[in-house]
Amino acid sequence: MTMENKALVCQRDQYPYPADAHYLNCATRAPLSKAVAQAGIDAIQRQLNPMGLTPDDFFSGGVTVRQLFAQLINQPDPERIAIIPSISYGMAVVAQNLPYKPGFRKGQTIVLATGEFPSDVLAWDGVKQEQELTIVTVEMPAQLPAADAWNEAILARITPETALVVVPMIHWMYGTKFDLEAIGERCRAVGAWLAVDGTQSIGAMPFNWQRIRPDALVCAGYKWLMGPYSLGVACFGPAFDGGIPLEEAWMNRLDSNQFHRLAEYQPAYRPGAYRYNMGEHSNFTQMPMLEASLKQLLHYQPDRIQAYCKNLMADALPELVSLGYRIEPESGRGHHLLGVWVPDHADPMAITRALLARNVSVSARGRAIRVSPHVYNSPEDVQALVEALR
Repeated sequence: MTMENKALVCQRDQYPYPADAHYLNCATRAPLSKAVAQAGIDAIQRQLNPMGLTPDDFFSGGVTVRQLFAQLINQPDPERIAIIPSISYGMAVVAQNLPYKPGFRKGQTIVLATGEFPSDVLAWDGVKQEQELTIVTVEMPAQLPAADAWNEAILARITPETALVVVPMIHWMYGTKFDLEAIGERCRAVGAWLAVDGTQSIGAMPFNWQRIRPDALVCAGYKWLMGPYSLGVACFGPAFDGGIPLEEAWMNRLDSNQFHRLAEYQPAYRPGAYRYNMGEHSNFTQMPMLEASLKQLLHYQPDRIQAYCKNLMADALPELVSLGYRIEPESGRGHHLLGVWVPDHADPMAITRALLARNVSVSARGRAIRVSPHVYNSPEDVQALVEALR
């Protein structure tokens, strides 16, 4: 049995945040590991003396990150990966190109799940007005369990009038799981695009690009990719080949590593999704950090992370239910992000403040507290949560 096939053990010694902190809040921001932090420190040190920097150094970090991310999502072609600064940037690429989708017609619909993250909603304001589109928001069922009924409702709203479906792998507030394979199949049947926000899942849950076959997958880097803020990755399928980028970055053109020829103004783009890279994507400080975090995740492996989080929370969840909290059944959620619905009389914000006073960090989202453990968490962290809620 290889190390990658063995069950993960607690990795707390790799994360140098305070020893007495019970940080169950990776869905807000991941703590940097020693390896990721050191990669950033080393990168800054290298920049103290830029002697010897070559044109190829502007590109090599991005090449490695694209290869690592492609491996993480089972995408066989790393050239389909783009380096982006944020979810809003990646979704703006989708919005920019939507009117050029084959079969697109004015007056079609965009299907969203209710309560989505603002970047997945506001991105469509411009194209909605210009193309007279209608936003169809599929409401979450009022009662738990919600996953099956929610998925069925989304599938029912995807029709030949649908131009685009925007849905995550799991809901960012509640952890409810969406059936991306079924949704993707339905989108292809009616000629709609599928754009997936993977920020709250990629890195912690297995994702298979070749089975789901979305048109776009967009991920921020500072949550479950365990990397720095303001740097992310996106994957664009064949629908975006030859599309319109948001900016005309010089590095995205052919032969742009030949600095002595830059004034020849190459009109052709580098292949694949390279045209969708943000300007100055080299990011000499943060790119090595994202590279280190992706390597660490490929060592952890998302399926092992899920198993670790499942075992970590197994004893606590029945206790929380006994205290009056409600949780989606296991089949309808992930194990790394749990929407713990508070009793009707309780205030989620007040609960999170009380927990923080006991050095337990979670988030308030909607009518739930969002508990998001990772491999640095221990049974002591979970017990601190349960005792504080009790």
